[in-house]
Amino acid sequence: MKQANLILLFILLITKVSISQNTRLNDYNTIAWISNTATIKFNSKWSAHLEYQWRRVDFLKNWQQGLARVGINYQANDKVQFRAGYASAITYPYGDYTLQAAGKVFPENRIFEAVTVTDKINRLGLIHRFMLEQRWVGRYTNPTLDKTDATTYLNRMRYMIRLQHGITNKDIKDKTLYVAAFDEIFIGFGENVGENIFDQNRLGLLLGYRINSSVRIEGGFLNQTLQLGREINGANDIQYNNGVIVSCFYNL
Repeated sequence: MKQANLILLFILLITKVSISQNTRLNDYNTIAWISNTATIKFNSKWSAHLEYQWRRVDFLKNWQQGLARVGINYQANDKVQFRAGYASAITYPYGDYTLQAAGKVFPENRIFEAVTVTDKINRLGLIHRFMLEQRWVGRYTNPTLDKTDATTYLNRMRYMIRLQHGITNKDIKDKTLYVAAFDEIFIGFGENVGENIFDQNRLGLLLGYRINSSVRIEGGFLNQTLQLGREINGANDIQYNNGVIVSCFYNL
């Protein structure tokens, strides 16, 4: 348990230092994220990962982002899983200050590598996920253009810790109601990192239900704290996006 507490403290300290600046703009948005994730098993070691996320802003009124992700999983043992794959995202203009300086839709292509480590402390499930992303983000060299005509290459690393606990059963098995909480921090590094190495932080508080070994659903509160990679009139812009997240997971 000390390990989990130290990691959470580290995340909170980095986040606070990164966004605690005297000159900044605050942008508040209401979000609603809906995701579907499928795992297709080939055998005991190998499986495919398929995922799509509808990310909306102004609750469900407008697009924030659409994200599709595919990957291959390798289950090294009961506790360690490796994943590598590709993701494609389309990000839309939203909020008081848009992510893209031109204030337009822009695409992003990613390659990613991840390792997930699961553990258990008595009845408390503990999950760590470490991820690296190589990102090609579309940009406009001229704001009058209708489509992006250039790309910027970015590196990003992510770390997520998740805690989960069964309510109706000791273990999260079939017909089990459970609670979960997670925190994930995103850090940029290398060239073109932008205004700050801190990219964003996501915090979720969830209620879930495992129907059977093939289907699991969960939903709850989501907070996304995001810093733009550029200054606006000499000030850093921080987005505070709060709302709901609903996720469905399928094992096939």
